[in-house]
Amino acid sequence: MSGQEIVFTLLGVVAVGSAVLVVTTRQLVHAALWLVVSFGALAGGYLVLTAEFVAWVQVLIYVGAIVVLLLFGIMLTRAPIGESADLNSGNRWAALAVAAGTAAVLVTVVVLGFRDERMPLRAGGGSAEELGAAVFRTWVLPFEVLSVLLLASLVGSIVLSRSDIGPPAPGAEPDPNPTSNPNQDSASDPDSGEDA
Repeated sequence: MSGQEIVFTLLGVVAVGSAVLVVTTRQLVHAALWLVVSFGALAGGYLVLTAEFVAWVQVLIYVGAIVVLLLFGIMLTRAPIGESADLNSGNRWAALAVAAGTAAVLVTVVVLGFRDERMPLRAGGGSAEELGAAVFRTWVLPFEVLSVLLLASLVGSIVLSRSDIGPPAPGAEPDPNPTSNPNQDSASDPDSGEDA
């Protein structure tokens, strides 16, 4: 094994080990911090594969934004920070079986698909110029389809999270004036007939 392969293997072990700790720890904040370790190891793997741009995107977007968003979500929703017994659903063995089966299928597909194929690493292979050329020339249609799908999921999540969108609940009286501001003064209302 070469030095690159040893470093890549070690980073892979760190990424997988911290990912297992993300789903097995009983403390939410610790899970978010283990996620930082896993994402950092993935970024290191991208650096070893000479994909510097992808590595820095991984650090900036996932470590710098997603995990911070997760931590803010934990703090703002007043989620339990310590150990919480109600987070255990009791499906640990079923989840372990599904995870092991999925890992076995993925490893089998990769091993049977690539066997002893090797791709030589060359400097600049993962630069922003090469990735941009590949995305906007070869993969432009899937890239646009993915962006529309992400936009649709964003709109759907907003609609699902808002309770004032959609038909009123059965038995609820509809608001006769939905655009009125309950904090508005009658003195500033032009229809009140009173002088301000």
